[in-house]
Amino acid sequence: MKILVTGATSGLGRNAVEYLLAQGMEVIACGRNPQAGEQLTQLGAQFHAIELASLSVVDAKTLMTDCDAVWHCAALSSPWGRREDFENINYHATQVLADAAGEMQIAHFIHISTPAIYFNFTHQQNIVESTENRQFANHYARTKYLAEIAIKQRVFRYPSTRYIILRPRGLFGPHDRVLLPRLLAQIKERSGKLILPAGGKHPFDLTYVGNVVHAMQLATIKENLLSGAIYNITNQQPLPLKQTLQRLFDQLEINCQIRSAPYPLLYTVATIMEGVANLTGKEPLLTRYSLGAAYFTMTLDNQKAQQELGYYPLYTMEQAIHLTAQWLKQQESTC
Repeated sequence: MKILVTGATSGLGRNAVEYLLAQGMEVIACGRNPQAGEQLTQLGAQFHAIELASLSVVDAKTLMTDCDAVWHCAALSSPWGRREDFENINYHATQVLADAAGEMQIAHFIHISTPAIYFNFTHQQNIVESTENRQFANHYARTKYLAEIAIKQRVFRYPSTRYIILRPRGLFGPHDRVLLPRLLAQIKERSGKLILPAGGKHPFDLTYVGNVVHAMQLATIKENLLSGAIYNITNQQPLPLKQTLQRLFDQLEINCQIRSAPYPLLYTVATIMEGVANLTGKEPLLTRYSLGAAYFTMTLDNQKAQQELGYYPLYTMEQAIHLTAQWLKQQESTC
């Protein structure tokens, strides 16, 4: 099997490429980081340095030549940034790739979306895939929602391609450039202290990247899935954020003091930081969205993924935390 993986130089895409190569698959990998691309080439992937924001359908078709599937992992995943950047990368690029796959009659198109489209600054538990939300917290959530709409519009237009949408919650693990790097930056900025709203006592879902790769594989090979189907993906072990982070810090031997602060106070601080960021153009250390994501309970219903995909996590939270800590330690030793 030959698979195109977008966003291959970091995060989920990087893990996906490494998994596919280990399985003996032929991989076309694209991304923006040429140094990481060189590493992927050494592993056996065919790497193409691509800026998705300017990708044409013709170029996308070239990338997909003789491919059996597309794993679209690339996204601008950030709580802060310019609206145009999110629209170009998360929405327009997805349209281009989905059209190219349909016109090339690629059998499987796996689109990685996000549960951020559910987020509404309230506590929510066991959210099902049919839940709708039209008031989005930021440009990231809004453009990922638009990308899902674009995918659904192509289901009937291109019947030879099966489009599947996955919504993994709170990705963490090797090659992560989103969740853990921001937390570790806050700890460094505050001299070993991490301030969490309500002390991180509220439970919510996280998902180890290896489990998301497993879900993508199932979505590719599982028969009788309906094109356009959407699945929540989590580790199926919601835990308080403080408990999860403390386990990770203990394994990393990081002396971090997790402190509690009132949500309203932190919300005011985040609002001020965003105001300063509007003037400087630099991402603030704290945003209202990232604060809310750390405060409000948000757990996802997993029944559809279990029943239709047959998805159950390969790695428990304990195993995932251990593997993540090992990888972070390895990165420190090679720096």
